[in-house]
Amino acid sequence: MFPHRDLTGIAGLQPHEITFLLDEAEHWIALNRGGASKHDGRLAGLTQINAFFENSTRTLLSFEIAGKRLGADVVNMHAATSSTKKGETLIDTAVTLNAMRADVIVIRHDASGAVQLIADKVDCPVLNAGDGQHEHPTQGLLDALTIRRRRGSIAGQVVAICGDVLHSRVARSNILALTALGADVRVVGPPTLLPPAIERMNVTRHTDFDAGLAGADVVMMLRLQRERMAGGFVPSPREYHALYGLTPERLKRAKPDALVMHPGPMNRGVEIASSVADDLNRSAITEQVEMGVAVRMACLDVLTRGRRGIEGWA
Repeated sequence: MFPHRDLTGIAGLQPHEITFLLDEAEHWIALNRGGASKHDGRLAGLTQINAFFENSTRTLLSFEIAGKRLGADVVNMHAATSSTKKGETLIDTAVTLNAMRADVIVIRHDASGAVQLIADKVDCPVLNAGDGQHEHPTQGLLDALTIRRRRGSIAGQVVAICGDVLHSRVARSNILALTALGADVRVVGPPTLLPPAIERMNVTRHTDFDAGLAGADVVMMLRLQRERMAGGFVPSPREYHALYGLTPERLKRAKPDALVMHPGPMNRGVEIASSVADDLNRSAITEQVEMGVAVRMACLDVLTRGRRGIEGWA
């Protein structure tokens, strides 16, 4: 049972609730790999609005595919054509969306807290597809699912989350999910890209890249988010790669079978070398994309059960 109407973040979820969503996603992996017979139909007759106030490729496509495979009527609202560009307030947009009687709304926004603000104003379940520097819960879930499937478990795994942690909502959701499930999480990056007091999130802080990678079971690289930077956080992409880019030589610091991950989009030659990203034995980057569809199908299914009249669901 999942007692929450919305999924606006990993924060507030109990470990067993996170595990429940991961277990639900497992069902959809086999279905998605089944070829032509991919449509389940359990969301037939329901309307899903993907309201993306911030540009996206992977997340938007993933939610759209997830909704359509479940049989929902999926409508995409893109930032470039939204009324907020004409001066409409976020609350007025929320009221408008609510008046359309959607059954589930997926929201991506560049302002932290915007998704929760909309969730408080609408009558249907809301899923957070990323809000500012706050959270990206389905990315945290799909990464946890990838680790669990590839490593056998999450508890006890040493996970090094490396790079631009300061601006990364992906890092925050991963830290919350992985520490809740018993992983030993490290954050690794230049001092300018690590949040102050990050240790309060039950992680270990490293500014020495080699030391942070030592003995890691999972190495998760993060994109250098220049669009969120106002100032000189790093000298140059070339120097950043020299100090904090994941290369085959650097990867040797981790365990011999360490898993390499990246939420995408990748800046090849900046945070990760192509030879590492494309290593079929070590890289789980394409698997992360696959797990994303399954996780989002699970979340859409779970959050709409009450609206479909399934007994025991609010």
